[in-house]
Amino acid sequence: MSSLDDIKQMFFLECDELLEALNDGLADIEAALPAGELDPEVINAVFRTVHSIKGGAASFGLDAIVRFSHSFETVLDLMRSNKLLPDAENVRVLHRCADHLADLVAAGRADAPTDPSASEALVRRLDAMTPGSAAKAPEPVAVPQAPVEDEPADGEVPLTFAPLAIPLAFDIADAAPGPGIFRIDVAPSAELFATGNDPVHLFRELAGLGDLTVTAITDEVPTLAELDPLMPYLRWQLQLETVSPEADIREVFDFVEMLAEVRITRIDAGGESAADEDAPQIPAGSRPDAREEEASAEGAETFGVAGAGDGAGAAQGRSGQAKSAKSTVRVDLDLVDSLINIVGELVINQSFLTQSFIEANVANRADIGSSLDEYKGLALQIQESVMSLRAQSVKQLFQRMARIVRETSEVAGKQVVFETEGEDTEIDKTVIERLIEPLTHILRNAIDHGLEPTAKRRETGKPEAGTVRLSAFHRSGRVLIEVSDNGGGIDRARVFEIAVKKGLVSPDAQMSDAETDRLIFLPGFSTKEAVTDLSGRGVGMDVVRSAIQKLGGRVAIQSVPGKGTRFSISLPLTLAVLDGMVVDVAGQTMVVPITAVVETIRPDPSALHWIGASAHVIKVRDALVPLVDLGLAFGYRTEPTEANELVLLLIETEQGDRWALAVDRIIDQRQVVIKSLERNYGHVEGVAAATILGDGKIALIIDPEEIACMAEREQTPPAPMLAAIGE
Repeated sequence: MSSLDDIKQMFFLECDELLEALNDGLADIEAALPAGELDPEVINAVFRTVHSIKGGAASFGLDAIVRFSHSFETVLDLMRSNKLLPDAENVRVLHRCADHLADLVAAGRADAPTDPSASEALVRRLDAMTPGSAAKAPEPVAVPQAPVEDEPADGEVPLTFAPLAIPLAFDIADAAPGPGIFRIDVAPSAELFATGNDPVHLFRELAGLGDLTVTAITDEVPTLAELDPLMPYLRWQLQLETVSPEADIREVFDFVEMLAEVRITRIDAGGESAADEDAPQIPAGSRPDAREEEASAEGAETFGVAGAGDGAGAAQGRSGQAKSAKSTVRVDLDLVDSLINIVGELVINQSFLTQSFIEANVANRADIGSSLDEYKGLALQIQESVMSLRAQSVKQLFQRMARIVRETSEVAGKQVVFETEGEDTEIDKTVIERLIEPLTHILRNAIDHGLEPTAKRRETGKPEAGTVRLSAFHRSGRVLIEVSDNGGGIDRARVFEIAVKKGLVSPDAQMSDAETDRLIFLPGFSTKEAVTDLSGRGVGMDVVRSAIQKLGGRVAIQSVPGKGTRFSISLPLTLAVLDGMVVDVAGQTMVVPITAVVETIRPDPSALHWIGASAHVIKVRDALVPLVDLGLAFGYRTEPTEANELVLLLIETEQGDRWALAVDRIIDQRQVVIKSLERNYGHVEGVAAATILGDGKIALIIDPEEIACMAEREQTPPAPMLAAIGE
């Protein structure tokens, strides 16, 4: 990959951060609308974000992004100058524009074609928001090039740019009353060029504001022998005659924040410096007040285009900010994956050394044991640090889901309030990427099936706008993601009726509420009689359960008729390691995830009860819990073992059901490295993954939730029999 390609990829990575900030800003604007207390800096920040994306896109010739961003920022500019007040409708349009801008960035990254009609439709909506907008945009006008009146001084090379014919998207009557002449001095830093920026693009954008003359200052260029190729020696002096306000000139340099020193001076027709008291000022919040205080007597203002101000005080302020800012470095994800694999091998090696040390029974055991414990502690610290490299907050995922909610509510014709909680919750990046599809299905279901039509909500006394809530938080070493709505809940009678009609259950089946709710996860199940753009094909919730199980997670449903439904997704923090309980099952070594185990039990024979020929239940604190012998479940033995000779692991499913898993003995508790089986063997029912133990043996990591489901299908006793046993 060439250096230019590297820089382009860096731009797209920065776009991800800018788009995230854009969505945050629009969400803040939307949240402030009811109270009418909108912070002007929020609109300024949103405007600068769109302008930064536009400036970077122009550097790489991404015309579709540039054109759309130009219309987008025009409306934002009207908002920040109080010529257009934001309301619920135009904020919705801005959200759509942000989504489309993200699509254009994605297309640019993939070098894929874009659909101009989508941009044009949104541009028309943006134009309609402009006060006094005409039926059609003004035709571009080519302004004759202004002649250069002054001869360049020694060591100066004149460069003249013809003005760009860019149609203005604002009313010319709102601009300054007459043309102004500005002198602009530009001194770049080395970082300006290192990040792929080229001043020529800035100058071309300035040329779009009027007649521009550029003069290169070469008096600091050293001899060839003394020249450092990484240092910028050129400076530029520009003269711009324009009807645009000074604020528009400053905006041209917004994208190259902190990368150049720029001085803008308003001069009169005679060439003398003059303070321009009538010139429009950049709104408060767009630049610090210090810049105003630092202005020189001639009316010149210098800014290091990040907006930190001038002079020694401003320089110290920038220095202080730099010291307090957290520095980051971008690393190829493949390198992180490789490092995680190496750390996994380190953990396995540490377990192997520990096992070998125990078996060898060598002399000076205390000294060696102390060193080995220290090695174990260091390996654990390295492992935790490396795992944190892959950890990402779910914020971008939640923002993506916000777009799904907006689009789905529009298609469904329903008003939806989308709420989020726990956006800073961190989870493995791979898990986040693979959550997109299942969360999309759940949210679409919540809007299409869960929320009632507006008329029905009005009849039942509910707010016309339904609420969908997405939250994430840590619990017991796992991540819990919940999607809830305040709709009508699951109509269990209808669900059962459809399941019988489709042949998914027997008509005389006796099912609990939880079992009826889980029917929606069966393949081919759908309550929609006709296929629509949102649902009806019967593949949505089946895909959800399958995707979550592949992540080592579980999904549960809780629904209250008339009140709403909540989907709970429980996931591992990482797909690389887990805390496991190593157990012996009929001579085979297996691992049970610690997070699934509530307690261990040495069964009392009096607490055990037979159900039928082979099924057991055990009484645990006045509750009867079904018992599953893992040796029988996995075919390691064909005859049941006396339950009182086994050790029971009490587990709890996401639905709140409890099961007792019977194992021969508990060997150890340790962290194990997860090795996927699905790539080579496909899905094995009841098995989540495998691991390599310290003695070199391969052990299967079981999926307790799936084991419980397997047992539930085969041996769950009827409720009346359980009641009789309890008596």
